[in-house]
Amino acid sequence: MKVSYLPVSNTDKPLLYSKNDLLKKNIIKNKIINYVFSICLIIFGGLFILFKNDINEKNDKNEPVNIIFMISDGFGPTSETFGRTYYQYINNYSYDTLTPLDEILVGQSRTRSYSSLITDSAAGGTAYSCGRKTYNYGVAVDPSGHPCATLLEGAHDKGMLTGIVVTSRVTHATPASFLGHARNRHEEDFIATWLAPNITNSNYDRQVDLLFGGGLCHFIPSYEHNSCRNDEKNLLEDTEFLFINDREKFDNLNDTNVLPVMGLFTPDHMSFEIDRDPKKEPALWEMTDKALRILSKAGNNKKGFFLLIEGSRIDMAAHGNDPAAHANDILAYYKTVDVVKKFVDKNPNTLVISVSDHETGGLALGYQPTKVYPKYIWHPEVITKVKKSTNKIALQIEALLKSADNIDNDEDDNSDTLYDQISDIIFETMGIDDTTENELKFIIESRIGRTPIELANYLAKMISHRSKIAWTTHGHSGADVNLYAYGKHSKLFQGSKENIEVGRLVERIMNINLDELTKRLFSNYELPKTNAAPNTMSRSNFDEIHYHH
Repeated sequence: MKVSYLPVSNTDKPLLYSKNDLLKKNIIKNKIINYVFSICLIIFGGLFILFKNDINEKNDKNEPVNIIFMISDGFGPTSETFGRTYYQYINNYSYDTLTPLDEILVGQSRTRSYSSLITDSAAGGTAYSCGRKTYNYGVAVDPSGHPCATLLEGAHDKGMLTGIVVTSRVTHATPASFLGHARNRHEEDFIATWLAPNITNSNYDRQVDLLFGGGLCHFIPSYEHNSCRNDEKNLLEDTEFLFINDREKFDNLNDTNVLPVMGLFTPDHMSFEIDRDPKKEPALWEMTDKALRILSKAGNNKKGFFLLIEGSRIDMAAHGNDPAAHANDILAYYKTVDVVKKFVDKNPNTLVISVSDHETGGLALGYQPTKVYPKYIWHPEVITKVKKSTNKIALQIEALLKSADNIDNDEDDNSDTLYDQISDIIFETMGIDDTTENELKFIIESRIGRTPIELANYLAKMISHRSKIAWTTHGHSGADVNLYAYGKHSKLFQGSKENIEVGRLVERIMNINLDELTKRLFSNYELPKTNAAPNTMSRSNFDEIHYHH
């Protein structure tokens, strides 16, 4: 038999292969090549299909991209589970029913600030607005305290319309980090002046076209009723804005030819959803719907719009560990997300992002500190019976106790009457019919030296423990938060993102340069060094409970 010698190297012995062996070897080699080629075609074909929409989107350079940036302040992953379960319970939905947010979940955001694992809202908002980390309490500034340009300012510079819709004061930490700059979030009098730019910086024009929320007190002079300013500036005097401040004017507001418009519907924060009087205050979803119609129909809407929406009081309810107020503001946010998604469906050249700045309260779905093995239960029916926020209930009880203290009554049964009255309030407002003797004793007998916040906290604990949930803090936690996106370019937000990455992704989509804009706007500007002086820190003076102002 004739053989072929195939030397492997100069030193190796030759290997002997028959012609049949060589033929078989070539056949196997060709099969492997064909297999690899087929796999490559499948992979590249799949990638083409996967990113086809992105390729098409990048070709739509002539179309404006609307950006809707939603922030659910203090809304952590456990709050989403809590909100979903409550949403299912009150609507009699099945356990697998998704919320409007569940349907657009794409990833998570890591929330730490420049100065701490646990961020505050100012630093958390700045991470999204500037795409930069900063210290807690810093409002749209870098760690040195110098202003950094925001997405809203970048949108305005590009010629886009801009809007803000919140349920807090419009000068509060999150909206402030998009519309202004301050060394300290408590400088709300100063933050308000960014909406009257000729007062703050003569080279800085009006950046906001539409503004809905609370916080009138920071815009009117100190001598006026309901003011909380520390000076006599009137920021509404000679303003460019069409100003409205009640429900009737809001309802009558046209969808066209109204910009710029400012609606401040309460002196302080707007009400918790559970306390809101619909005859006096519009809901978050109503303000959002109105804002979308106004911005999208504006005659000068040639380059799209940027709209910030914040479910502000989700966070404040969690600060108070108030499960009913927390649940109702979450449901209001769900309605708002639904409104926004419907707008995106009709306007596909729109991107919506929904994310939280941090988690608040350290909510735990499971509270059974028993010596025996616990039962896995929770009682949502407890929460459905609550009719007011614990803030409102605490103020109601405090008013009753104060009036009782002012009554000169030496009768022995006075305390018994007070116990009955407090029991009635708790039953009527909280639905609790098994208030214990110890609970009533704390509420009534510890009132001297006790603050309304301490009472509100105690009432919230009564609800939480009966519903079998718990909280670890009245502040924030360092938990990652869910990231949601829908519409144009939404798949770019998939995965785990540092909070500043979210802001920088939006910057890229908007085709703006925040670093360059920072140099143009603020290279010769220094913020006043007033954050350390107590008299610069405005404080609300209303009959309302605040965990942080």
